[in-house]
Amino acid sequence: MTLIKSISGIRGTIGGAVGNALTPIDIVKFTAAYAVQLKQRFPGREHFKVVVGRDARISGQMVDLMVCGTLLACGIDVVNAGLASTPTVEMAVVFEEAQGGIILTASHNPKQWNALKLLNEKGEFLNAAEGEALLRIAEDEDFDFQDVDHIGVMTHADYTDRHIQAVLNHPLVDVEAIRAANFKVVLDAVNSVGGIVMPKLFEALGVACVSLHGEPTGHFAHNPEPLPAHLTDLINTLKQGGADLGVSVDPDVDRLALICENGEPFGEEYTLVSVADYILSQKPGATVSNLSSSRALRDVTEAHGCTHTASAVGEVNVTTEMKRTGAVIGGEGNGGVIVPDLHYGRDALIGVALFLSNLAHKQVKVSQLRATYPEYVISKNKIELSDASIIDRILQEIKVRYADQRITDIDGVKIDFDAEKMWVHLRKSNTEPIIRVYSEASSEAKAQALADEILAVANEIKG
Repeated sequence: MTLIKSISGIRGTIGGAVGNALTPIDIVKFTAAYAVQLKQRFPGREHFKVVVGRDARISGQMVDLMVCGTLLACGIDVVNAGLASTPTVEMAVVFEEAQGGIILTASHNPKQWNALKLLNEKGEFLNAAEGEALLRIAEDEDFDFQDVDHIGVMTHADYTDRHIQAVLNHPLVDVEAIRAANFKVVLDAVNSVGGIVMPKLFEALGVACVSLHGEPTGHFAHNPEPLPAHLTDLINTLKQGGADLGVSVDPDVDRLALICENGEPFGEEYTLVSVADYILSQKPGATVSNLSSSRALRDVTEAHGCTHTASAVGEVNVTTEMKRTGAVIGGEGNGGVIVPDLHYGRDALIGVALFLSNLAHKQVKVSQLRATYPEYVISKNKIELSDASIIDRILQEIKVRYADQRITDIDGVKIDFDAEKMWVHLRKSNTEPIIRVYSEASSEAKAQALADEILAVANEIKG
């Protein structure tokens, strides 16, 4: 697998030939480039501090030692947060008034993957221009290793309790109502840091928690992406009865997937929808999701008399649009909830606390809450091409053919068929010659029919 360098970090598989995996050489090189860029961002500053934290995957300790050692060699002080969720590390950068942060996680990727996710001084991901600049520094290998008198110093700190307290203090998290409801949840933490942080949060909220796959060994009990097909243990446990909610998180705890009390998936697209519904009922304002996320958020937002806008795919693009519009809630349809008055990052802890607040206020079962939201189904397809050079021509021609519909082209091409309340989004892959085709409609059959129509048009264009 070729090393992937993107807006979401530097990631690859551990083990393999140089250039085909995330090797120790890559880890040192990109960390050293980050150190150079950090110093460029703060000219004249003498002392630098970076927070480093990781999920529980098997390679985590090895990668952690190399990242921290490289930062120290570059004269940068390190605060090692140890096993910590991605949102915890993001918040820790602000807590520490650090100049940056590095999260060691490949998110929902399988156990052989790892990655360096790079943060700025606000605890937010680097933008595209900053990421490209870092890649140039790494390519030039003009690093800034210090002499022995000027190497950095490493300290250790655990920020989980501080993160949880910040969640409890959020004005819309109704701790009293949650405690009074006597909820019982079943948690699937997929053998990573969720097994540490989520039970602590539930205890603080007065929620009884039964943990599945809670030991943070990094030996994931199933595919770590929190999709229904991978959550059979959680679903079967809910079907046995006796619990109010099933909760699943990915290895770094920035995605939140929910299961109804009867074992039916709540739907990862609807995690954000339900939290937004609650927030808007208490604090009206704009909402944001990316172009490939469900229309349900737009419907719920407009039902509250508020405005929804869509960003390009990618967390940093969502947060940029949220800042532009002053959004009170945003995120992505993969279960990523961003609550800006806590911090600008996807965060399963604040997500589940707000969801439980909503549930406690409405005093309904999770399945009944789900039934109150608009029903949409997303179909995911792709166009495989032998020649990537024709991708742009296909996208341009499709724009022309569907010019009578609402077109958005900030990230590929999205066509909104507003009269039928359905859409299709075409995006080219950054790593292989394919066009991803996501479509959504009120039923699976309609969503697939729309996708089939677009696939036929694309095949006609490519000839």
